[in-house]
Amino acid sequence: MENGISGKIAGAFIRSKLSILLMFAFMLLGLFSIYFIPREEEPQIEVPMADIMVGYPGATPQEVESGVIQPIEKIISNIKGVEHVYSTSMNGMGMLTVQFYVGEDVERSLVKLYNEMMKNMDRMPQGATMPLVKSRAIDDVPALAFTLWSNKMGDYQIRQVAEVVGNEIKKIPDVAQVNIVGGQSRQVKVMLDKDKMAGSKLDFGTIAQSLQANNAQMQSGNIITGDMVYSVQTGNFFSDVEEVKSLIVGVNDNQPVYLYQIAEVEDGAEVPKQYVSFGYGAASGDKKAGMPDDYSAVTISIAKKKGADAMKLAEVVIDKVEHLKKDVITNDLNVEVTRNYGETASHKVSELLFHLSRACKFNCVS
Repeated sequence: MENGISGKIAGAFIRSKLSILLMFAFMLLGLFSIYFIPREEEPQIEVPMADIMVGYPGATPQEVESGVIQPIEKIISNIKGVEHVYSTSMNGMGMLTVQFYVGEDVERSLVKLYNEMMKNMDRMPQGATMPLVKSRAIDDVPALAFTLWSNKMGDYQIRQVAEVVGNEIKKIPDVAQVNIVGGQSRQVKVMLDKDKMAGSKLDFGTIAQSLQANNAQMQSGNIITGDMVYSVQTGNFFSDVEEVKSLIVGVNDNQPVYLYQIAEVEDGAEVPKQYVSFGYGAASGDKKAGMPDDYSAVTISIAKKKGADAMKLAEVVIDKVEHLKKDVITNDLNVEVTRNYGETASHKVSELLFHLSRACKFNCVS
């Protein structure tokens, strides 16, 4: 019986001496792919997305929707490649999320979106701020998260340590973004006394303007002398709370008025904006028995760069945190890995390879 095209091709490979070499080459290529291609848990599908945030100070949600959101929705809907537009209106601000079709070029989509927004800025109501276009991608999802908690330290102290740890993690090459959630940051509070302000003939706007003007630094030009050029800087940022207290905020009866004369100035923790607590669930067994309550905590989330191996990055970051336990993270502070994208991705890839090897073995035996 005469063979068809498929049979002739198969026969050629069976008789060829190169078939064994090709088989080994494909096996080596597969091994190379297993060990060197980054392991991902989330599918790396390129779906161009962006958030557009527009401020409209003093407007109600209804005014934001009718004056800002609806015109922008019409503008964006006419862009080629846009699939969905979602919007949210709130007091003094509106936000839109734009999603393009799968497969659209990310950079070109964002450029088209930005250009279309700029061309139609004249349709925005008076008082609306310049739109902020912020792209979104799958790599923005945190690949690793640490939670720092303590039963001896407060929110403010934990936050200070977390910020130092976060700055050290930012130095790792494949880290794209580090976010710190929870705790209380440092803040200098200025609590004005209205009676003393009235006695010194000062108002809130004047004091706020003085604080802003004196907490700035800028380039003021260059001085050229012979073959030397000196860069001149004017102003300086506040370095401690005493400088804030001794700031001159006005003049009364030809006498300077210092800030400490009309206000109380405190250097300490800010008013909490986010609350994070840590505790073990019932499935933790002994850990739950040893720590029955929830304690104040701060979470550090780390997002990786596009194309980086989540498993390798997780190993590097965890080693870095272990090293920081020697001099930055004290014994009063506990560190728990609350998300490890690299570990789960590695587990799923290993499970997939296991099932593939079993299927290959079964087919080879049969």
